[in-house]
Amino acid sequence: MRKFQITEAQSGAAFTVRVVTRARRREIVGINEDGSLKIRLTSAPAENKANEELVEFLADRLGVAKSRIEIVAGAAGREKLISVDGISPDTVNRRLKPDKPEA
Repeated sequence: MRKFQITEAQSGAAFTVRVVTRARRREIVGINEDGSLKIRLTSAPAENKANEELVEFLADRLGVAKSRIEIVAGAAGREKLISVDGISPDTVNRRLKPDKPEA
């Protein structure tokens, strides 16, 4: 398994995600070969719904306000660069572990 790549930003952390929309549930699936985090969302990509759900999901998992999360690049695509203000890369790595598969 490849390592989840998180870089230290000027005032927080930055990382890439690959989003799968219209899933049955919201979850962190794992780490892709390129080091990005694979996340499933229930929303459709239309009308910015999936981006809004992604920010809400990440804010909840990271324990930060939604206003501290920004989609820096890729807002119109599946692959996105995320910046989180006021959090260390180590904290991001601890809080964004893949969800356990259902038994």
